[in-house]
Amino acid sequence: MKYISTRGGMEPISYSEALLEGLAPDGGLAVPEAMPAVSLEQIEKWRALSYPELAVEVLSLFATDIPGADLERMCNAAYSSANFVAEEIVPVTALVDNISLVGLSEGPTLAFKDMAMQYLGQSMEYALRKQGSVLNIVGATSGDTGSAAEYALRGKEGISVFMLSPQGRMSDFQRAQMYSLTDDNIHNIAIDGVFDDCQNLLKALSGDLEFKREHHLGTVNSINLGRISAQVVYYFWAWLRSSDSLNAEGRAEHRISFTVPSGNFGNILSGHYARLMGLPIDRLVLAANENNVLDEFFRTGIYRPRSAANTYLTSSPSMDISKASNLERFIFDLLGRDADRLAEAWRTLDESGELDLSAELPRFEAEFGLVSGTSTHADRVNTIREVHERTGIVIDPHTADGVKVASSLIRDGEQMYVLETAKPEKFPEIVVEAIGKAAELPEHLAGLLELEQFVTEMPNDAAELRAFVAARAVS
Repeated sequence: MKYISTRGGMEPISYSEALLEGLAPDGGLAVPEAMPAVSLEQIEKWRALSYPELAVEVLSLFATDIPGADLERMCNAAYSSANFVAEEIVPVTALVDNISLVGLSEGPTLAFKDMAMQYLGQSMEYALRKQGSVLNIVGATSGDTGSAAEYALRGKEGISVFMLSPQGRMSDFQRAQMYSLTDDNIHNIAIDGVFDDCQNLLKALSGDLEFKREHHLGTVNSINLGRISAQVVYYFWAWLRSSDSLNAEGRAEHRISFTVPSGNFGNILSGHYARLMGLPIDRLVLAANENNVLDEFFRTGIYRPRSAANTYLTSSPSMDISKASNLERFIFDLLGRDADRLAEAWRTLDESGELDLSAELPRFEAEFGLVSGTSTHADRVNTIREVHERTGIVIDPHTADGVKVASSLIRDGEQMYVLETAKPEKFPEIVVEAIGKAAELPEHLAGLLELEQFVTEMPNDAAELRAFVAARAVS
């Protein structure tokens, strides 16, 4: 299996090389040359596997250059009881009205990002050791990516992390998780701006090929192919768990849908890949908050990213994104995997600020199963309250966006699975507003908010960021 750029300007590379590449040299994103295919018979053979074992099987279809024994060791280390609280790693729980919850927040930072990041920490260190190289990660976070990356990569040999976050736009808990780390290879930088400003700075450094090569830059944002491939695994896991009680005939006909709270389009892209691989997914429902650029795109076919000034600060802050980097990978498929058409589309987007693909709109659901909806602050509060009253379960605001949109769009007889974003303990203000009390912190995190925090505040300035990284990069 080799990987090419969505924009056509990169020679095919291996999975291990794609792990470390970040943005392709032409500014595009790495995608499989051809999507691996899986039959229902093969999926059925995976039914009795544990989560780490299933991860080995699915990831081996992408990581064909990594020996099976090495991949098995990395998956066992990533998805261990030391990292994840739930015995099954990903619990699947019935919620309300044919809606179930896929529990992705059992890891060390209480967010779904741990599912990919713990694996990425293992695989990146492996690839670097194999190459005898080093890597300086420049990342951007709207909340949970930063802490998940830092906890997965802290102390890793040959890796330093420079994590950009928007000043004042994360929860107190999210800031404490990141800024309290004292590892020498972790550098937190709070940018005067919004998440999209952080992401643009990341792209500016990654697009400076001379600087990128000199300082061995890479990324762990959701554009990283390793994260996309790792996230594919839990779609297969959820489908298997949803059909465990069915007989052979029922399993052969079984299809489910997923609702995914989405900001940068990485998590739902993994579902799109799972569907292309052959997993029986009916629909992929994108849930947006008030920053609903993606909802607008999937309803109208027009992609119109907003400026930083027009990006709202909401109570589901990890979704406060108005320019979704991973959408490029979906549009690559939408345009027939034609790199020239994709590159031209992105030139149009850069020049005009919008991309009109309304002619393709009928294909969004008919061919790819993709639909979308928007949730507001009032919706989140009401959903958290209603779910708690009916089940006793407390969900976080991003997951509440998912449940609300799922409830709005679910069809008669459809089995809908909402991907959990994070634990409610990370967002006490809205939980208190919804149910009158905050979710209690796990015992091992009880003193987190009182720890001293270490962060460098910086203007939205690429030159200043370059100087900061250059002075501290591992070499």
